[in-house]
Amino acid sequence: MIRVLFVCLGNICRSPMAEAVMRDLVEKRGLSAEIKIDSAGTSSWHIDEPPHKGTRAKLEEYKISTSGMKARQLRTSDVDFDYIVCMDASNVENTRNMLREDDNTKIIRFLDLTFHKKDVPDPWYTGDFQETYELCLDGCNALLERIMEARK
Repeated sequence: MIRVLFVCLGNICRSPMAEAVMRDLVEKRGLSAEIKIDSAGTSSWHIDEPPHKGTRAKLEEYKISTSGMKARQLRTSDVDFDYIVCMDASNVENTRNMLREDDNTKIIRFLDLTFHKKDVPDPWYTGDFQETYELCLDGCNALLERIMEARK
């Protein structure tokens, strides 16, 4: 079983969007039994809250479910995930510090998997959930391809 964890600051906008998009892609490929997907935040601000209403609305447009998703904070046991995918450079640094993990292959910045090579802007501040969705879709497709290549 491959385990993927998406990480952002509050776990209500970006990382749950990436989690939901990745789950959708994995399900459509019939890989749900082989790839486990979760998300977490480096802060404790929104623990047990559902994804942000903007995240939910954007995903509903694309018929992607957020059912059962609730924010949680990153915990030390999360170091066991195979891929820890952070939404921005600050999340990478905070995640490495919180998990005491220096493995540069395990903790990665999400868009380093794509041609974008930047941070995923936080729609909590920008209000642009469409941009976040498009970047999550690109990143999740790239990550899924990386996972599939590694399995060969």
